[in-house]
Amino acid sequence: MEEQGLTPPPCVFCEIAAHRAPAYTVYETERTLAFLDLFPYTRGHLLVVPKRHVDRLTDLRPEEYPDYVGSLAELCRRVDRFSRHYNVALNQGEMAGQVIFHLHFHVIPRYGAHNPFLAQPRARLADAEARRVVAELSKP
Repeated sequence: MEEQGLTPPPCVFCEIAAHRAPAYTVYETERTLAFLDLFPYTRGHLLVVPKRHVDRLTDLRPEEYPDYVGSLAELCRRVDRFSRHYNVALNQGEMAGQVIFHLHFHVIPRYGAHNPFLAQPRARLADAEARRVVAELSKP
């Protein structure tokens, strides 16, 4: 798009990280942000992103690893409040299911034996439920 003189659309995760777009933020450091997925597989489904735009995990700088992985681990500890069973998932590239091309890990609490990844419609997160989950997961 840029070669045609058009500006590419802004990255929604960059907009969220810059606090220019709304999100149900659960956790934030200088370099990372975690917020609720708007179309969660399960209650408490989080996205953990670096604030600096990178498309891929391999684009993250080595000096960014400790904060990013440390944030991911902290969010997993917090998700333990909902369930000791969870998935940590990275979809890297379009063929792997990546929809937003800004690095992000999903932390998805699991409840019971149901597989949340089977093809099924996902309901949009309700504001009241999001606020309850944020209140629980925002506490250190």
